[in-house]
Amino acid sequence: MSGRADALHLTVKVIVYVSLYFATAFVLGSPLYWLGGLLFGVTATGFLAAAFCNFLCLRIYVHRGIAAIGLQGDKAALMNLAFGCFGGMGAAALVLAGPLLIHAARIERDPGSPASLSSFFFVSVLLLFGSAGEELLFRGFGFQVLLRALGPWTTIVPVGVVFATLHAGNPNATWLGLANTAGFGIVFGYAFLRSHDIWLPIGLHFGWNFTLPLFGVNVSGLTMRLTGFTMRWSAGALWSGGEYGPEASILTSAVLLLLFAYLWKAPIRRQPSALLDPPAGDVTCVPGQPSSPSS
Repeated sequence: MSGRADALHLTVKVIVYVSLYFATAFVLGSPLYWLGGLLFGVTATGFLAAAFCNFLCLRIYVHRGIAAIGLQGDKAALMNLAFGCFGGMGAAALVLAGPLLIHAARIERDPGSPASLSSFFFVSVLLLFGSAGEELLFRGFGFQVLLRALGPWTTIVPVGVVFATLHAGNPNATWLGLANTAGFGIVFGYAFLRSHDIWLPIGLHFGWNFTLPLFGVNVSGLTMRLTGFTMRWSAGALWSGGEYGPEASILTSAVLLLLFAYLWKAPIRRQPSALLDPPAGDVTCVPGQPSSPSS
C-alpha cells in the first residue's frame, strides 16, 4: 500500500474510533444522568462509551476481543496495576505532604461533607471507573494504531495535549493546571509505552485521583469528599493550585518529573500486544521499539 493510502487508512480508523465514542456518549448520556445524577452519569457514560468504541473497533479491524488493547488478566497485568497505583498515590502524597509538614497547609474537619462508609465506597468506585474510562479512550485502540504508525513521541505528546484540552472546560481551570494535565497525559502515554497494557496507566490515574480527595482537595476542579476532612492552605495558588486543586500547582510540575523517573526505573513487565507487536514473519515494528516483544 502506498504512503498516501496508509495515511488515509489510519485516518479513517481514528475517525471511526472517535465518532463511535461520541455517538455512544450521546445515546447514553441523558439516560445515565437521569438514572444516577451528574457525577454518576458523566462517569458511567465516559466508561461505557470508551469500552464500546474500543470493543467495536477491535472487532472490525483485528477481529479480537477488548483484552487485545492491553487488558490482560494475568499476573504481570496485576503487578503493573499495583506499580501504577503505588506511583500515582506516592506522587499525590509527595505534592501534599511537604506543605503539611512545613505548615503551609493544614487538614480540618469539613462540616459540610460528613463522612460515611457508603459515600466513601460510591466515590471511590466512581473515581476508579472514571480513571479507567479516560485511559480506555486515550490509551486504547486509537492511541495504539497511531503509536504503531507514527512512533512513540509523535503520538504520546499530541495525545497528551488533547487530553489536557478536554479538561479546559473543568471548573476553575488555569494555564498551569492544563500544562500539568498535559504532563499527566504524556506520563500516562509513556506508562503504556513501557508496559503495552492499560493497567499501568489506569493504576497511575486512579492512584492520583483517589489520593487527592483523601487529603480533602479538589481533583481537576471537581470536589469529591471521601473522609469528611478538607485541606486548608495558607500558601498562594501557585503552590496550592487554587480551586482547580493541586494539579494546578508548581509542586505537581516538579513531581511529574519524579513520576516519569519512577516509570523509567520501575521493574514493569512488558506485555505482548495484538496491535503493536508485528505478526510472525513481519519485520516491521513500532518506530523506536525493538522488532520482537520483550517480557
